[in-house]
Amino acid sequence: MTQYFFEKPGHAALYQKYRLPSPNEINDLILNYLQTKKGKPFTLAVDVGCGSGQSTRGLTSYFEEVVGIDMSEAQIEEAKKMERSDNVSYRQGLAEELGFQDGSVDLVTVGAAAQWFDLEKFMKEIDRVLKPKGCLALYCYTVPCILNFDDCSETLTQIIQDLFTELKPYETIATKRVWNEYRDVFDAIPFPDKARLLKAMGVSSEAIVEFRTKYYCLLASKPE
Repeated sequence: MTQYFFEKPGHAALYQKYRLPSPNEINDLILNYLQTKKGKPFTLAVDVGCGSGQSTRGLTSYFEEVVGIDMSEAQIEEAKKMERSDNVSYRQGLAEELGFQDGSVDLVTVGAAAQWFDLEKFMKEIDRVLKPKGCLALYCYTVPCILNFDDCSETLTQIIQDLFTELKPYETIATKRVWNEYRDVFDAIPFPDKARLLKAMGVSSEAIVEFRTKYYCLLASKPE
C-alpha cells in the first residue's frame, strides 16, 4: 500500500514549522546558471513540489512572477498562510501536468521532490513549458547529515547515521533516488546541456543546531 506523508493538515503544519529552507548558495547557483544560459528578463519561475513554500519564497526577489505547485492541498494551504510577496502564488497540481503555455517559463525548480515524480512524463512537460534557453534545476541533499550542537555533535551525528542504517532495508524507489544522489534523474533529463554539482553546505535552525550536509544540484538548459 502506498503511503503519502505530509498531506493531512496536521502533518503539513509540522512540515511548515520544522522544514529548514534551502541554503542561500543553492539559489545563487541556480540564478547564476540561468543568467549565464538565458539571461534576463526573468519573467516566470515555477517551483514544483513546493510543499509549504520554503523553496518558493526564495525566488520572489528575482522574477516578475513565481508559482509554487504541489499535489497536496494541505501543503498549499500552509504555504498560503505565510506572509508572501504580491508576485508569488500557489496552486495544487501535478508535476507531470503543469498547465502553463508552451514555451512560457524561464525557470523550473524542484527542491527535494523529484524522487516522487514520473520522470518520463515530467521531463516531457518540462520540455514543453520551458522557453528556449530556459533552465531546469533539481536539487536535494544526502543522508545522513552532520549535526553540530554544543559538545555532543559526534553523538548526534552517530545517532542519525545509525537511524538511516536501520532504515536502509526498507528503502523505496524514491529513497534510492535520493541516496544515489539523483544519478538516474540526471540521466532522464533530455537536454544535452546539463551539469551535476555536489557541494557541502550548512543550514542552521535559529542559530542553535547546525545541520551540515552535501547538497547535489542538477542544472540543465533547453536548447534554442
